[in-house]
Amino acid sequence: MRFRWPFGLLLACLLPLTAQAQARTPLVVEAALDRQVIAPLLTAFEHAYPDIALYYHDRSTLEVDRRAREVHPAPDVVISSAMPWQLARVNEGLAQPLTSPAARHWPQWAKWRNEVFGFTFEPIVTVYRLDLARYMKPPATHADLQAILTTQQARLNGRVTTYSPSRSGVGYTLFQQDARYSPRFWDLVAAMGAAEVSLEDNTQAMLDGLSDGKYWVSYNLLGSYAMYWAQTHPEVIVQVPQDYALVMMRMAFVHRDAPHPMAAKAFVDFLLGVEGQRILAGSTPLFSVLPEVIGPYTAQRLRDQVGERLYPIPINASLLAFVDPLRREAFMARWGREISILEDGD
Repeated sequence: MRFRWPFGLLLACLLPLTAQAQARTPLVVEAALDRQVIAPLLTAFEHAYPDIALYYHDRSTLEVDRRAREVHPAPDVVISSAMPWQLARVNEGLAQPLTSPAARHWPQWAKWRNEVFGFTFEPIVTVYRLDLARYMKPPATHADLQAILTTQQARLNGRVTTYSPSRSGVGYTLFQQDARYSPRFWDLVAAMGAAEVSLEDNTQAMLDGLSDGKYWVSYNLLGSYAMYWAQTHPEVIVQVPQDYALVMMRMAFVHRDAPHPMAAKAFVDFLLGVEGQRILAGSTPLFSVLPEVIGPYTAQRLRDQVGERLYPIPINASLLAFVDPLRREAFMARWGREISILEDGD
């Protein structure tokens, strides 16, 4: 005998569930940050704020920037590793300030006008396959990398990879910083070009190529992604350069036109708060910023390991020069001359 629910009783049971779902505040986060890497923090936020429905979208740096400028309705929170682009959008008035205690007390060197915040502290690394050591000494410095590219060019030909500065915002940022700190940077670019370097759009493509054996060495990877990958791929070795190591920060801001500003501010506060920073320090290789947080992945621990050779990219007005069209055009022209490789779309 088939039992049928009375329509009135069925409707009465469903209405509370529908009302509960409708009561949750949506939160749209556009981020250039792999969801699998930041997953522990997202899960903790969802547990802490069950009344917020989080919609987290992981995209490229250039796509995140486009959506921050052009998409309507706007995202609630914007996160990116392309630091000059983030500061440029804030400077254009696309962010709204945070007045919470976490925002006011955030380290001055990791924020701009209480509107955009660097909440991670990620070293830039060289990554190589373990079997590279069978043929040559693995590179521990930028000079070492240039040396093996020169002396082992035939063996490394086509087996080297790095970012495409024309197709990756973070790649362009890192190369600009390298040119600032290293007088031999353009010699290294020329050596990579002579070895027929492969230029990729994102870190994952480089890591996949390293694990597959397509690439033997990769330059200027995001340390967080590389360390996360190396946990389950023992053939991949991560090297923080010993001569100098750039440090990149993910920058987050609440969009000026955020449809759900209270939820957006709660999310950024969670990134900056002790609980969020502890998760970054203990459960992700994104490296926390907050000084009082203790864990295997903290800014202080990285400073203790690398010392004065650690060069964080500063969050200040100097970043705006990197998005200047004339400066970008001049840099890309020099890049093209030195690397002697025609990029797709150039």
